[in-house]
Formats: sequence, C-alpha cells, structure tokens
Amino acid sequence: MSTAQQSDEFLRDAKGRLVPVELVKPIDRTRDQLVSIIVAKAKNLREQIGAFKAEVFADIAAFIELSAEQYEVKLGGSKGNVTLTSYDGRFKIVRQIADHLAFDERLQAAHELISQCITEWSAGARSEIQALVNDAFQVDKQGHINTARVLGLRRLDIRDEKWQRAMKAIADSVQVTGSKPYVRVYERIGDSDQFQAIALDVAGA
Repeated sequence: MSTAQQSDEFLRDAKGRLVPVELVKPIDRTRDQLVSIIVAKAKNLREQIGAFKAEVFADIAAFIELSAEQYEVKLGGSKGNVTLTSYDGRFKIVRQIADHLAFDERLQAAHELISQCITEWSAGARSEIQALVNDAFQVDKQGHINTARVLGLRRLDIRDEKWQRAMKAIADSVQVTGSKPYVRVYERIGDSDQFQAIALDVAGA
C-alpha cells in the first residue's frame, strides 16, 4: 500500500496499526492534524535557528579576525569569550565557550581527606561545613556530581593542612571533557545600565 493511500485512507495508531480513517473520531483526526502542523512548524523553526546559530558564530569569528588584523595579529581557534556592543550601546552580543568539567579518580582521595577532617574537627563548630560537604558530594539521578558545588568547597578559607591537600586533589582531578559555544543577544532596558536577553527559546519568547 502506498504512503498516499495510507495517509488518505488510514491513520497509524500508537501501536503502529493502520486504522481506516472513517473509523477514527473527527475530534481525533482534528487533533492529529493540529499536532502534525505544529510539529512541522517546530522542525522548520529548528532548522532556521540552527542556520542562524551557524551564521552568527561565523560572522563573529570573521569580525574578530578582522579586528585582530589591525594589529597584524593572526588569531587561531575559536576559544574565548567576547562581547560585541553596538555603537549606541543599545545592543550587545555575547559569545561564550563553556567547558564541560568532570572529575577523575582523584576526587575520591579528596572526599576521603575531607571526611577525615570532619571526623577530627569538633562537630559543634563545623556542622555547617559538614552539611556543605555532604551536599557537594551528592550525586544526581544520573550518578553525576555537581561540579560547581564541589569546586565551591575551594572557596572556604580553611587552613588545615589535610583540608588543603584535599583541595589540591580536587583541583588536580578536574578534567575538561568538552566545550559548547553559546551566543546571547541583549537589549538595553531604557536608559539604565541593565540589559535584557532577547529570548530565542519558545518558553522565553
């Protein structure tokens, strides 16, 4: 049976069965048509956004190269964050390269050293630190550790030698597993010094 015959005479249900159109309730047919139309529009919009993103990154990279040529400098790669602002200061574009971080096996050594510190310290004076540590090393449903919380432990001003060794172990265990580029477009709010992002996602539009 051809695809045309299937679409004209049958509708495929959720179990993959072909159901004659005349046996499908009108409201179900209307719903199916509505969903199909919205999905088609969404896919088309996704392609446009993808093309826009690629074009924007290429344009920004080309401009950075153009700007560097004024100083007879040749830039290599696309790493680095940059902010471009319109002449009147009303708009700005921010390109960011976000690194994805993960920890290797040395994080376990750090965890053990920190646990020893907490055991040695008086519980009453350090209960808040214990809560921070327990929270930092909790894993999510996918078994991942929140890197920001673990790295946040390094901001605690604790001079204990064992704690310092634990912080070094954390620093040494950090590995960059990849990076992802982002671009955000902002518009100034009136005459203030505040900017509001121009939403490019459905939820924020």
